[in-house]
Amino acid sequence: MTQKVSYRVRRIVVVLIAVGAFCAYLLLNPNSYEYVAWLDPDLKAPEEIVLKAEQTKADSAKAKDVLEGLAVQEKGSPEKYYRKLFYDNWGIDEHGCSTREVILQRDLKNTTLKGCKVQAGTLNDPYTGKTIEFKRGQETSDAVQIDHVVALGNAWASGAYELDAETRYELSQDPLNLLAVEGRANQDKSAAAADAWLPPNQAFQCQYVARQISVKYKYHLWVTPAEKSTMQKVLALCPNETTVGLENP
Repeated sequence: MTQKVSYRVRRIVVVLIAVGAFCAYLLLNPNSYEYVAWLDPDLKAPEEIVLKAEQTKADSAKAKDVLEGLAVQEKGSPEKYYRKLFYDNWGIDEHGCSTREVILQRDLKNTTLKGCKVQAGTLNDPYTGKTIEFKRGQETSDAVQIDHVVALGNAWASGAYELDAETRYELSQDPLNLLAVEGRANQDKSAAAADAWLPPNQAFQCQYVARQISVKYKYHLWVTPAEKSTMQKVLALCPNETTVGLENP
C-alpha cells in the first residue's frame, strides 16, 4: 500500500512540475496569443479582427476628385499573392446562383437560362467594343469571362493584404468589381494596373478608370504614382465622369 501511495505522490509531483513549467513559459512569453486568451478568453484571434471597414460614401461624385483622396504609394506586401487569399470558388447567392451566373445575367442581353445558368446570350464587350454571341459549352464558355476590374493581384499589393479574410472575400465577389468581358481581353489584362493596361476600347476607358477608383476607395486600397498619373490623364478627357456604386452627398 505504501508503495502505491508513493507512486501516486510521484505522479502528482511530476504533473505539478509540468504545470509550473507551462505557467512559467506563459509568463516569459506575454505576447503569445495563447497567453492573451488565457488572461481574457473573450479576446478574438488576430485574423478575426476587422482591420478596415468598407467605405460607401464619397465626398464627391466625380471620379477625379475621389482619386485625389486615395493614398499614393508603391506596391508591396509582406506575403506572396495567391488567389485563395480572396476566394476558392464563386459565391452562391440566396437563390442558389453563383456569382459568375449573376454577372452573366446582369451584363449579357437576350439571355437563355436553365435554372440559374446562362446558356446563351449577347455581350456588348466593354473592353473591346465587340459583340460576342455567348454559348455555354466546354469549348465555348471561355469566350466570355468575369473580370475583376481591380485585379486581385493588384488589390493584394495595394493594401488588401491588410484586410481581414471576410472583406477580401467580399472584394472578390462584389458586383462593383466584376464585369463580363471578352475572355482574351481578360487574359491580356491579367493582374495589370491602369498604368500597364487599359481597355483597347477607348470609349470605355473613362468608365473603367472610374470603376477602379470606386473599388479602391471602397476598400481602402492605394494607387501607385504611375497608376494615379495614368488615371488623371484618362479623366482629363472626361472630367465629369462619376464614380460607380458609391453614395454621394
